[in-house]
Amino acid sequence: MDSETESDEIGNPPHYCEGRAYEPKDVIRDWDLNFNLGNVVKYISRNGRKTGEPKIKDLLKARQYLDFEIEALKKEGKIC
Repeated sequence: MDSETESDEIGNPPHYCEGRAYEPKDVIRDWDLNFNLGNVVKYISRNGRKTGEPKIKDLLKARQYLDFEIEALKKEGKIC
């Protein structure tokens, strides 16, 4: 892998960017999401787009971060 390809993979990974008007990182920032919810958006947005990974893997990751957020809210007493 040459440095230009590596740079593109880091700065504009196709599993996030290709064919989309908005990158997940920009949506996460615009919506002012915290770490857990930002990861939910990230994993849902790349579901089925990352070469060599089954679709369910990103969905399970998204669910895990949603569970992390729910648990954090429960600990803070923010869920009725």
